[in-house]
Amino acid sequence: MDSQGYVVHDGCDHVFFVGFLGAGKSTLARNLGKLFHRAYIDTDRLVERLECKSVIDIFEEDGEEAFRRGEERALRELSQRKSLLVSCGGGIVERPECCELMHEMGTIVFLDGSLEDSLRQIQHPERRPDLGTREEAEQLYEHRRPLYQREADITIDIRNKTFDQVAAEAGSLLWERGLL
Repeated sequence: MDSQGYVVHDGCDHVFFVGFLGAGKSTLARNLGKLFHRAYIDTDRLVERLECKSVIDIFEEDGEEAFRRGEERALRELSQRKSLLVSCGGGIVERPECCELMHEMGTIVFLDGSLEDSLRQIQHPERRPDLGTREEAEQLYEHRRPLYQREADITIDIRNKTFDQVAAEAGSLLWERGLL
């Protein structure tokens, strides 16, 4: 602990928030970051900066695989930093390399919600190139949920909870484990 009472971690000790589109990963990382004086980052924004293109443009011009490679590259860049709260794109668990990197660099927190909750939270579906139609979204959710479950070090059930309840639970769990 430093002189101000904050936990000082050794090595790379990021907290990665994973979950389906619209689960609140970015908002949670940002809010916990402000509350606990930790830097936060969004992998989608990092990929956009690295590729000098929007997520939509990457998907349209280069394809999903190029975007997934960009996510891996973004994660590798995070290995030089420490103590970040990282909001991950919904498909980051699609690449085993990305999962390995996250496990090597920290703790994976799965925000486990329902498809209906996610779809209700997505304000701009046109900015979600991998979402597709309702049927495609259902298939994607069914495909990814077991991947999130498999990779999770911590799972937080976000169903029927307000954002404040989820944030309080996540903050408490991470604090108790010495991760914040």
